[in-house]
Amino acid sequence: MKKIWIIGAGPGDPDLITVKGLKLLKEADVVMYTDSLVSETLVAEAKASAEIIRTAGMHLEEMVETIVDRIDAGKMVVRLHTGDPAMYGATMEQVALLKQHGITYEVIPGVSSVFASAAAVGAELTIPDLTQTLILTRAEGRTPVPERERLQELAKHHCTIAMFLSATLTKKIMKELQLAGWDDNTPVAVVQRASWPDQKIVRTTLIELDEAMRVNGIRKHAMILAGWALDPNIHEKEYRSRLYDKTFTHGFRKGVKTND
Repeated sequence: MKKIWIIGAGPGDPDLITVKGLKLLKEADVVMYTDSLVSETLVAEAKASAEIIRTAGMHLEEMVETIVDRIDAGKMVVRLHTGDPAMYGATMEQVALLKQHGITYEVIPGVSSVFASAAAVGAELTIPDLTQTLILTRAEGRTPVPERERLQELAKHHCTIAMFLSATLTKKIMKELQLAGWDDNTPVAVVQRASWPDQKIVRTTLIELDEAMRVNGIRKHAMILAGWALDPNIHEKEYRSRLYDKTFTHGFRKGVKTND
């Protein structure tokens, strides 16, 4: 069976690849990766005889042609994707063409930059009694989004929002969230190059977002997290999960009655 492995390389830190992903990487005869986004230290884990192919300068058909050539030659091919392939990974367009050549695929998930960013700022993105929903999206730029998924529409839920690929669109983000009724003082955390050695964290508010990004020179490779779950003082507030409430009964523990 002809097959390619599509592996989530994680957000940057080479230690954040999964055990399974690393095992397959070390077994591969051919490793293809976007050299502007995937750690060279991670790629160096490939065996000495592996062919390493950088794809940042390649177009879709060129990549697919290379994959088909190597797999038809009987080689094990691994395609390393930054973060998790399911989020803005452009994997399905590769798969569609590979299927025409009888090549199947298997995806190995990776740590997404959204979760690496949350970890970097020490945030829990779902807080009991505050927000139980996280929206993963991007602001509309050169690539359009469906009408019903415009940022203003999504923001009406007033939950936590994580914005990929939106670092140059901060004025639009501010306007869309304000039109959805968001408070100017809503906390925002921006993490550039999450988990990389040069990671940068900027904490700001909605009204100050664009200026904070300008001052810090952040215009790419940044995750924008917005919502009251990002409040830097959230730990001092009385939001508590029922899961660990001593009065709450669940399948593994019987709640304790109190006299209150």
